[in-house]
Amino acid sequence: MPRKFGEIAFTPEVQAAQLQRGSRQTYERYIANGPANDSITPQIAEFIACLDGFYLGTVNSHGYPYIQFRGGTPGFLRVLNEKTLGFADFSGNVQYITVGNLSGEAKAFLFLMDYRHRKRLKVWGTAEYIEGDTALIEQLRIPGYPAEIERAILFHVEAVSENCPQHIPIRYSVNEVEAIMAPLQARITELEKLLSDRNKSR
Repeated sequence: MPRKFGEIAFTPEVQAAQLQRGSRQTYERYIANGPANDSITPQIAEFIACLDGFYLGTVNSHGYPYIQFRGGTPGFLRVLNEKTLGFADFSGNVQYITVGNLSGEAKAFLFLMDYRHRKRLKVWGTAEYIEGDTALIEQLRIPGYPAEIERAILFHVEAVSENCPQHIPIRYSVNEVEAIMAPLQARITELEKLLSDRNKSR
């Protein structure tokens, strides 16, 4: 079974570039033999549930790509089923570039990055925005997050590809650093108290 992302990403122009630079034969074999990778597996769902941000790519009517970062608490990008992801679109700078682009071209791209574990995932598909669907918006709402939700955005998965970790810098979020430091801070507090009690007893 051919890998689905090759059918989408390896256009004739890309294949010509690979052929010219000596990698076409390798990728022909790679694409031809392997899983289709056209749906969300439990492993991918687990990866997505830990993300606090991702990059969404759309295309405008002039053919230019547009990349936007979307952030939130871990789990705000929801796996609705093996072919569909969804997230709440919060009120922002009111440019509505993503909404406008999706009005004319549904093709979209997700770039999912976990800097701490040096893992990235590319997802091709189509996206749509949905306004006025209270039930869907409630399904995508982040508990305790006060931001106003203007609409829901659904991403329909067509292909998934995981990149190698080469050249990904290791970075930690504030929450990750705090979690790592918590036992050390607790130990420092404990030692400071022991030292204080010892000094008092002298």
